Amino acid sequence: MYIVLSNSEPAPLYEQIKKQIMEQIVSSKLLPGEMLPSIRVLAKELGISVITVKKAYDDLEAEGFIATRPGKGSCVATAGAEFIREMKLKTMQQFFEQGIAVCRELEMDQVAITEAFHFILNES
Repeated sequence: MYIVLSNSEPAPLYEQIKKQIMEQIVSSKLLPGEMLPSIRVLAKELGISVITVKKAYDDLEAEGFIATRPGKGSCVATAGAEFIREMKLKTMQQFFEQGIAVCRELEMDQVAITEAFHFILNES
């Protein structure tokens, strides 16, 4: 896991940690079941307070991205991965809806839209 903190960024340190861990989960750099560094280890690596890292981990757990097992540590939650998949599907749907709206503005019918989609799909 790779985290870079910036004192010049307006977001609090715990939010920076939380955001970067979420991004790594979303991009599959951290996989379901993968263990995260302990709160103490991460705090030491980043040179910050244990309380700051705990706040980030608590928020991530509350949002379902990680799961904490007493005595074992924290890992990427399986449910978090499913949630992320749903977020990606929702984003995809929004892009398709935007594209279809533009097609409608161009007065394309369903056949023309489908042909355009197949052309783009085959070009990728």
